[in-house]
Amino acid sequence: MQQCEQIELSIRKKFHKALFSKFAKAINTYELLRPGDKVAVCISGGKDSMLMAKLFQELHRHHKFPFELVFLVMDPGYAPANRRAIEDNARLMEIPLTVFESQIFDAVYEIENSPCYLCARMRRGYLYSKAQELGCNKIALGHHFDDVIETILMGMMYGAQIQTMMPKLHSTNFAGMELIRPMYLIREEDICHWRDYNGLHFLQCACRFTENCSTCGEDGRSESKRMEIKQLIRQLRQVNPYVETNIFRSVENVNLATVIAYKQDGVKHSFLEHYDSIENE
Repeated sequence: MQQCEQIELSIRKKFHKALFSKFAKAINTYELLRPGDKVAVCISGGKDSMLMAKLFQELHRHHKFPFELVFLVMDPGYAPANRRAIEDNARLMEIPLTVFESQIFDAVYEIENSPCYLCARMRRGYLYSKAQELGCNKIALGHHFDDVIETILMGMMYGAQIQTMMPKLHSTNFAGMELIRPMYLIREEDICHWRDYNGLHFLQCACRFTENCSTCGEDGRSESKRMEIKQLIRQLRQVNPYVETNIFRSVENVNLATVIAYKQDGVKHSFLEHYDSIENE
């Protein structure tokens, strides 16, 4: 059996419940796909986006309704070895890539303050623009369940706000375009299990600032805020194994009657606005 067949079989069999079922559930629950959609599946070369591409291929084989896929790779200035690693993995996994180039790394390399934030914003804009040029109405990103949980906690602990990484968003700058996150319910540890089971090696980090990471597993170390949050969650899980699920459900069960203030459409509202008109116990 060829390796690509083995990879696809593992998605259908061994990892069906942990990966494909949750992928399909997110698409159905959050209405991420509609008949006639043309989706740009955005591939960075990491484990998450490469798995997302295979899950989309598997979904497309079911032909529940018609939709099109473009497997889009933006080269923002990768080192040749990293570009080659992405292309080699795509060949191995039989993912037909559409590659385009930009010079984002050059543009942000000399930026001292928040280069990662600027890079991410620019990458998103380039992906939207190219996807729209190719006739797509959606771009799909490979953020998973753990990314969602970490974003919630990062917002609370470092941003003094409660906000969620949403499963889908309308683009504010590209009319008619939408961003979707079909890996929304998939756990990172299950992605790692799938990767290791199939003996796959993906880019860990191909950023110009950290090119020494190149191709590796999960051994890369970072002192970033996200890594701090990962470590915190790991510690909390030792006390409460359901901590991640509870954090996720907390933003599905917000009780506005017990919230001091909240924002809606950019306007801040206080509980005092309706306090005197409500009978309190």
